Amino acid sequence: MTTTDYVIDILLIAVIFRQVRPRELTLRNALLPLVLVAVAGAVYLGPVTLRGNDLALIVILVVAGALLGLVSGLADKVWHDGTGRLVARAGVLSIAVWVLGMGFRFWFAYYAYHSGASAVASFSRQHDLSGSNIWTTALVLMAFGQVLARVSTLQARRLRSSAGSESRHGPSPRRAQASDTWFIDPAA
Repeated sequence: MTTTDYVIDILLIAVIFRQVRPRELTLRNALLPLVLVAVAGAVYLGPVTLRGNDLALIVILVVAGALLGLVSGLADKVWHDGTGRLVARAGVLSIAVWVLGMGFRFWFAYYAYHSGASAVASFSRQHDLSGSNIWTTALVLMAFGQVLARVSTLQARRLRSSAGSESRHGPSPRRAQASDTWFIDPAA
């Protein structure tokens, strides 16, 4: 593994920790994770010839990544703050699921390049996989699936909340006004 490999993998894991503190949920929030996977795609993806069970490996890892991203996006807490801004915060489950997916990719790449190279090669032969290039493609596409599912889930929640203008906890409280039909004036 190169320094670039380590940097990209660590950034993809660490990006979730930026979201532990509450932050406004905007379209702009989606940029960093999308840029990171675009860079990973540019660095790691190239032409691939599918043989044997290569497509099955890709589909399995992409679906796994997408499911992890979906769970991570749904596990974030989303609410309107006192000023009416839509705010989101990654919770324990969201972080755990994100780190599980991105951490698995990092661990597998490290294992495959170091002590596990012969085991991965043997597994690939036994399961009719074309080799290291297909593993790289499948793992990068798994990251794409995870990032796209999480970002899409949070953006869908943002759009749905903007349309309803209420969080899952109900509307932001406001002071009663004399024009409210249920208002009883204590001075009367």
